[in-house]
Amino acid sequence: MGKKVWNIPNALSLSRVFLAPLVLIFLTFKFTYPVYRADDLDISVTVGDLLAGAVFILAALTDTADGYIARKKGMVTNLGKFIDPLADKILVMAALVALVELHRIPAWIVVVILSREMIVTGVRMVAAAEGIVIAASNAGKLKTVIQIVAITMLIFSLPFGIHVMWAAMLLTVWSGMDYLFNAKDLFTE
Repeated sequence: MGKKVWNIPNALSLSRVFLAPLVLIFLTFKFTYPVYRADDLDISVTVGDLLAGAVFILAALTDTADGYIARKKGMVTNLGKFIDPLADKILVMAALVALVELHRIPAWIVVVILSREMIVTGVRMVAAAEGIVIAASNAGKLKTVIQIVAITMLIFSLPFGIHVMWAAMLLTVWSGMDYLFNAKDLFTE
């Protein structure tokens, strides 16, 4: 008998898909009442920022929890292998799109990040067609952590958030190149 598809790790992964629109809503709707303001540091956190940040952090924590539980309890499923990285991309892209609309991040950075994600997904699809599984690299995992930190900083309009996002973008490009280099044999006949 196969593994139970609807388990806690898969439910946590799926929750990120449903939490992503909340991040968008809270950031882009006009919940503009300031909760915290520090004019000398150019920081102003609104109710929307606070709600979006809380939901984003909660969703990011589910990413850590689902993988840990799935491996620890032997609950790794094909659905989980599919939904987990998809949910991560949906959450990150939802937050980045909202941050572009709020002029907290340039659109071209989001295009670079999205392009890398599409390229790596394509490489994984080609590999899967050949019966090869490409696991997340350490560079890819570090990229994800730095992206989450940068997005959180930008949601809360914290100083240096854009600098951390630059680092995340550079890691994104580097990890994408790493995937391509390691998969080069897939593209040679």
